[in-house]
Amino acid sequence: MTGVSGVGKSTAVERLAGSGYRAVDLDSSEWSEWVDSADGEGPSPLQPGKDWVWREDRVRELLAEDGHGVLFVSGCASNLGKFRDRFDGVVLLSVAADVMAERLAHRTTNSYGKHPEELARSLEFKETVEPLLRATADLELDGAAPLDQVAAAIVQFAGVIR
Repeated sequence: MTGVSGVGKSTAVERLAGSGYRAVDLDSSEWSEWVDSADGEGPSPLQPGKDWVWREDRVRELLAEDGHGVLFVSGCASNLGKFRDRFDGVVLLSVAADVMAERLAHRTTNSYGKHPEELARSLEFKETVEPLLRATADLELDGAAPLDQVAAAIVQFAGVIR
Protein backbone atom coordinates (compact mmCIF):
# COMPACT_ATOMS: atom_id res chain seq x y z
CA MET A 1 0.00 0.00 0.00
CA THR A 2 1.23 3.42 -0.82
CA GLY A 3 0.01 6.99 -0.87
CA VAL A 4 0.90 10.39 0.48
CA SER A 5 0.73 11.22 4.20
CA GLY A 6 -2.65 11.04 5.86
CA VAL A 7 -4.39 8.62 3.50
CA GLY A 8 -4.57 5.72 5.97
CA LYS A 9 -1.63 3.48 5.06
CA SER A 10 -0.45 2.91 8.63
CA THR A 11 -3.98 2.39 9.90
CA ALA A 12 -4.76 -0.14 7.16
CA VAL A 13 -1.56 -2.13 7.66
CA GLU A 14 -2.16 -2.13 11.42
CA ARG A 15 -5.65 -3.53 10.83
CA LEU A 16 -4.24 -6.25 8.55
CA ALA A 17 -1.63 -7.18 11.18
CA GLY A 18 -4.33 -7.23 13.85
CA SER A 19 -6.31 -9.62 11.66
CA GLY A 20 -3.41 -12.07 11.62
CA TYR A 21 -1.75 -11.19 8.34
CA ARG A 22 1.97 -10.54 7.96
CA ALA A 23 1.94 -6.77 7.65
CA VAL A 24 4.69 -4.17 8.06
CA ASP A 25 4.60 -0.36 8.09
CA LEU A 26 7.79 0.71 6.29
CA ASP A 27 7.24 4.36 7.30
CA SER A 28 8.82 3.77 10.72
CA SER A 29 12.34 4.32 11.99
CA GLU A 30 12.92 0.56 11.96
CA TRP A 31 12.54 0.52 8.19
CA SER A 32 13.23 4.13 7.14
CA GLU A 33 15.73 6.87 7.89
CA TRP A 34 16.59 10.48 7.17
CA VAL A 35 19.38 10.84 4.59
CA ASP A 36 20.87 13.72 2.64
CA SER A 37 18.51 14.50 -0.20
CA ALA A 38 19.84 14.16 -3.73
CA ASP A 39 17.96 17.29 -4.84
CA GLY A 40 18.11 19.21 -1.56
CA GLU A 41 14.37 18.71 -1.04
CA GLY A 42 12.46 16.30 1.11
CA PRO A 43 9.11 15.70 2.72
CA SER A 44 9.66 18.00 5.71
CA PRO A 45 10.66 21.66 5.59
CA LEU A 46 11.66 21.08 9.21
CA GLN A 47 14.41 18.72 7.96
CA PRO A 48 15.93 20.85 5.17
CA GLY A 49 18.11 18.94 2.74
CA LYS A 50 16.92 15.60 4.14
CA ASP A 51 14.76 12.89 2.65
CA TRP A 52 12.93 10.07 4.47
CA VAL A 53 13.81 6.86 2.61
CA TRP A 54 13.45 3.15 3.14
CA ARG A 55 16.52 1.39 4.55
CA GLU A 56 17.23 -0.57 1.43
CA ASP A 57 19.18 -3.39 3.05
CA ARG A 58 16.45 -4.05 5.63
CA VAL A 59 13.60 -3.78 3.14
CA ARG A 60 15.42 -6.08 0.71
CA GLU A 61 15.84 -8.67 3.49
CA LEU A 62 12.20 -8.35 4.53
CA LEU A 63 10.98 -8.88 0.99
CA ALA A 64 13.30 -11.89 0.56
CA GLU A 65 11.96 -13.68 3.65
CA ASP A 66 10.16 -16.89 2.90
CA GLY A 67 7.34 -16.37 5.35
CA HIS A 68 3.97 -18.05 5.41
CA GLY A 69 1.26 -16.30 3.42
CA VAL A 70 1.09 -12.90 1.85
CA LEU A 71 3.24 -10.07 3.17
CA PHE A 72 1.51 -6.69 3.17
CA VAL A 73 3.72 -3.61 3.41
CA SER A 74 2.77 0.03 3.51
CA GLY A 75 4.74 3.17 2.98
CA CYS A 76 5.83 5.86 0.62
CA ALA A 77 9.42 6.90 0.05
CA SER A 78 11.43 8.37 -2.78
CA ASN A 79 13.22 5.03 -3.23
CA LEU A 80 10.00 2.99 -3.49
CA GLY A 81 10.63 2.55 -7.22
CA LYS A 82 13.71 0.43 -6.50
CA PHE A 83 11.39 -2.21 -5.04
CA ARG A 84 8.42 -1.99 -7.41
CA ASP A 85 9.34 -5.21 -9.22
CA ARG A 86 9.40 -7.05 -5.86
CA PHE A 87 5.71 -6.35 -5.22
CA ASP A 88 3.03 -8.55 -6.73
CA GLY A 89 0.68 -5.59 -6.63
CA VAL A 90 0.52 -2.00 -5.45
CA VAL A 91 -2.56 -0.45 -3.87
CA LEU A 92 -2.79 3.33 -3.79
CA LEU A 93 -4.81 4.80 -0.95
CA SER A 94 -6.11 8.28 -1.64
CA VAL A 95 -8.38 10.74 0.15
CA ALA A 96 -9.65 14.23 -0.55
CA ALA A 97 -7.30 17.05 0.45
CA ASP A 98 -9.58 18.24 3.25
CA VAL A 99 -9.73 14.73 4.76
CA MET A 100 -5.96 14.45 4.50
CA ALA A 101 -5.45 17.81 6.24
CA GLU A 102 -7.86 16.86 9.02
CA ARG A 103 -6.15 13.51 9.58
CA LEU A 104 -2.69 15.06 9.68
CA ALA A 105 -3.83 17.71 12.16
CA HIS A 106 -5.25 15.08 14.52
CA ARG A 107 -2.94 12.10 14.05
CA THR A 108 -1.51 10.51 17.18
CA THR A 109 0.98 8.04 15.72
CA ASN A 110 3.57 10.66 14.77
CA SER A 111 3.86 14.42 14.45
CA TYR A 112 4.50 14.66 10.70
CA GLY A 113 2.07 17.04 9.04
CA LYS A 114 1.04 18.95 12.15
CA HIS A 115 3.39 21.86 11.43
CA PRO A 116 1.85 24.26 8.86
CA GLU A 117 4.87 23.95 6.54
CA GLU A 118 4.68 20.15 6.62
CA LEU A 119 0.95 20.26 5.98
CA ALA A 120 1.54 22.53 2.99
CA ARG A 121 4.23 20.17 1.66
CA SER A 122 1.91 17.18 2.11
CA LEU A 123 -0.86 18.91 0.19
CA GLU A 124 1.67 19.77 -2.51
CA PHE A 125 2.63 16.07 -2.68
CA LYS A 126 -1.03 15.22 -3.17
CA GLU A 127 -0.88 17.26 -6.37
CA THR A 128 2.61 16.26 -7.54
CA VAL A 129 3.51 12.84 -6.11
CA GLU A 130 0.11 11.15 -5.94
CA PRO A 131 -0.34 11.19 -9.75
CA LEU A 132 3.03 9.44 -10.10
CA LEU A 133 1.97 6.80 -7.57
CA ARG A 134 -1.37 6.42 -9.36
CA ALA A 135 0.43 5.75 -12.66
CA THR A 136 2.20 2.71 -11.21
CA ALA A 137 -0.55 1.43 -8.91
CA ASP A 138 -2.58 -1.66 -9.76
CA LEU A 139 -5.57 -0.60 -7.68
CA GLU A 140 -6.72 2.65 -6.10
CA LEU A 141 -8.91 2.68 -3.00
CA ASP A 142 -10.66 5.47 -1.18
CA GLY A 143 -8.83 5.70 2.12
CA ALA A 144 -11.84 7.54 3.59
CA ALA A 145 -14.02 4.43 3.27
CA PRO A 146 -14.67 2.45 6.46
CA LEU A 147 -11.47 0.74 7.60
CA ASP A 148 -12.96 -2.75 7.49
CA GLN A 149 -13.99 -2.14 3.89
CA VAL A 150 -10.52 -0.88 2.92
CA ALA A 151 -8.79 -3.84 4.60
CA ALA A 152 -11.19 -6.32 2.97
CA ALA A 153 -10.58 -4.81 -0.47
CA ILE A 154 -6.82 -5.05 0.03
CA VAL A 155 -7.08 -8.70 1.09
CA GLN A 156 -9.40 -9.47 -1.81
CA PHE A 157 -6.98 -7.79 -4.22
CA ALA A 158 -4.14 -9.90 -2.86
CA GLY A 159 -6.18 -13.02 -3.52
CA VAL A 160 -6.04 -14.13 0.08
CA ILE A 161 -8.80 -16.52 1.05
CA ARG A 162 -9.17 -17.25 4.73
